[in-house]
Amino acid sequence: MQANRSRFLTIMLTLGLAFFYVPMILLVIYSFNYSKIVPVWGGWSLRWYRELFESAEVWSAVTLSLQIAFVNATFATMLGLLAGLAMVRFGRFRGRTLFGGMIVAPLVMPEVITGLSLLVFFISLNQLTGWPAERGFTTITIAHITFSMAYVAVTIQARLTGMGEDLEEAAADLGARPLKVLTAITIPRLTPALISGWLLAFTLSLDDLVIASFVTGPGSNTLPILIFSRIRTGLRPDINALATIVILVISICVAIAAILMFRQQRAEMRDQKMAEGADE
Repeated sequence: MQANRSRFLTIMLTLGLAFFYVPMILLVIYSFNYSKIVPVWGGWSLRWYRELFESAEVWSAVTLSLQIAFVNATFATMLGLLAGLAMVRFGRFRGRTLFGGMIVAPLVMPEVITGLSLLVFFISLNQLTGWPAERGFTTITIAHITFSMAYVAVTIQARLTGMGEDLEEAAADLGARPLKVLTAITIPRLTPALISGWLLAFTLSLDDLVIASFVTGPGSNTLPILIFSRIRTGLRPDINALATIVILVISICVAIAAILMFRQQRAEMRDQKMAEGADE
């Protein structure tokens, strides 16, 4: 009975992974297709990669998306850190329930509603103050921070909840000021969660299409908007090449993050063993 159950779970896991990864593998393979018609195989070629790298429109969209994603991830991580600390380390305070609900709201709010509300906000702000003069980098970045910050805050909150306050209380008892405790103990122990949150915010920004399409303006096409606009006119092989490069970059970032997190966890385990040995 146990063997049948294990075999069933293995089959289901294999099918699930295949359903997710096989389309990506096919996309990578067809990015090397020489034929202009995507479903027709014309032999191996780097033709579409050459055309892709010669496209000024693509490079402009890639540059804009990376700039937005970097700024968004950085600010979202800082704000998410502050929100997570407030929820876990500040105890019960007036408005805590409302504050927690406001943090979680962007996670469950439909993207269409979020994008539409931000569009109305920017239009109203422009009419009142004259800013923003045009929608583009700034408006997209602000829009991305509003929802990606929530994901980072949840990640930081989960890490803080399971981390405990023993070391922080010990440092405070030894005379360390709250800021010193935060910078020397809390934040270093949060490094894996901070890296995960930053990468999550970066990926969410690169992947966003709906919200960005609401708050962008003429001449400010992000990479998802460019891909979607080209797909609407028919599937093109250079889009496969572009998607392959995106998959490669994200895979490298995930691998680097995994290595950093593994080293951090190993260092924490080593420090814990040294502390236990000193106690003995």
